[in-house]
Amino acid sequence: MMKKKILIAPLNWGLGHATRCIPIIHALIQHNFTPILASDGAALALLTKEFPNLEALELPSYNISYSKKGHFLKFKLFRDSPKIVSTIREEQKTIKKIVETHAIDGVISDNRFGIYHKELPSVFITHQLKVLSGNTTWLSTKIHQNTIKKFDECWVPDVLNPPNLSGEMGHIDNSKLNIKYIGPLSRFQKKSCETSYDIMVLLSGPEPQREILEKKLLEEFKIYQGKVLFVSGVIEDEQRIEESGNLTIYNFMTTGLLEKCINSSRLIIARSGYTTIMDLAKLGKKAFFIPTPGQFEQEYLAKRMQENNMAPFCKQEHFNLEKLKDIDNFKGLETIEDTPNFKELFNLFEGK
Repeated sequence: MMKKKILIAPLNWGLGHATRCIPIIHALIQHNFTPILASDGAALALLTKEFPNLEALELPSYNISYSKKGHFLKFKLFRDSPKIVSTIREEQKTIKKIVETHAIDGVISDNRFGIYHKELPSVFITHQLKVLSGNTTWLSTKIHQNTIKKFDECWVPDVLNPPNLSGEMGHIDNSKLNIKYIGPLSRFQKKSCETSYDIMVLLSGPEPQREILEKKLLEEFKIYQGKVLFVSGVIEDEQRIEESGNLTIYNFMTTGLLEKCINSSRLIIARSGYTTIMDLAKLGKKAFFIPTPGQFEQEYLAKRMQENNMAPFCKQEHFNLEKLKDIDNFKGLETIEDTPNFKELFNLFEGK
């Protein structure tokens, strides 16, 4: 019997959408499906490094980048909206071709609006049923929910009831959407090991904000006395490692090494992206968050972590080593024990 082929397509906006698809890809393989990878840019490069034996297809790029000034981000996204709409149309043309040429049996899209097919079971993955955008939250939410309606199911990587990780973003009242709370997604496992690093810095996200924060942190940590592991989050052909005093700098890490290093680090400094929060909760880590300027979602999540006494945060421009003195007053992120039931979820692809 031929294995059913499932196209799995994460958005290329930072690495979080791609990395949270990794456990789904492993589960598809374990349940006798053939995953076909589809994305663009760094997200596709990361997945092909993780799964070199799987077929990988290039999708149209949204070319999302950030303004250098965070408060211009919403204006920039609004200005870019015709380009985004055009990309969604291109995605629709592309998915039709892929279904014909590759005999696809189902589609899993992580936040790619145009990757669905009317004649195939199609899943949309998001933690944002409510899309925070300041005074335009009502509009961005309506647009997002209208997109989700085009899919057969919406998988939210969280739990329904408190305590949960996504808060008001992933939980809405009176929804007519076909929502399934599948539990947090992480590619990592918690392991007890000796502490090798005092601080681990995890960077990712669109330019130029990733590079702006990288330069700021590298400058700050020049005077730090402890051991620091710095992962820049730049996916390149070859892994590069630099030693500079107390700093060890990697351009990127794949899952196995990253899991080992996070487990053996005392404190993690990172953006407050949702996938990062899921990973650090799974590993029960202490963290300090620096939200991407102008990104309402990350600002909300960072504030929520601080209000729940899990992890402190500060704005990018305010960060200095003094801010880390507060860390002992916070309990760290806590594991939510609710593993996705992939056998049940994948029934969608068996039924059609």
